[in-house]
Amino acid sequence: IGLIFFLPFLFLFESLFSLIFIPWQIIEIASDKRVRQNHALEHATVNVIEESFGPQKISGLAAKNGFTLMGDLPPSDIILNAAYIALERLKRGEKNLAIHPRCGTSIAAANFIFSVSFIVLLLYTGYLSIFSVILAFIISHIFGKPFGKILQKYFTTSADVKDVEITGIGYKGHDMGFFLGFLPIPSNSIFIYTRVKRPIFWIFRRW
Repeated sequence: IGLIFFLPFLFLFESLFSLIFIPWQIIEIASDKRVRQNHALEHATVNVIEESFGPQKISGLAAKNGFTLMGDLPPSDIILNAAYIALERLKRGEKNLAIHPRCGTSIAAANFIFSVSFIVLLLYTGYLSIFSVILAFIISHIFGKPFGKILQKYFTTSADVKDVEITGIGYKGHDMGFFLGFLPIPSNSIFIYTRVKRPIFWIFRRW
């Protein structure tokens, strides 16, 4: 009974935190094209893998210099080959590969919608209740995924990867630029390194 009483207060605190933190996360990603490109390539790689092996328990983390894949991973040669295929297909215009339903952006979108709904209900009714929590959950469940796809498409990924190339694969990344980059990377992870190709005339512009 005590938990039910305090639950709305816990969600109120979480909602206020999400209203500030989630937009800041999205803006940080949206302002860095390299992270957005690698985020798109990360999604595309997982999509290519799942086309062959079905849904996988794989999560990812994009950075300025590549992306990490974590979880129950297939052999590294399969991952690297999938990354090359994904990059080529993105360059051919298959922008849908840059979107993935299990992306952290979609989770953040659902949390944000829940927070907004909960605060609006609080302001409308004037008091905290478990019914407001339940109704906010229902609203976030309905609108979370569509809103998450919109955020992925226009803010957290960039399918424009014509200047991106894959340079290698390793077991440890650096320069993590994604909004959860401060978290430790588990040992069962693989990092795909990327870089931006410079046009030939760029060399002469350096002189």
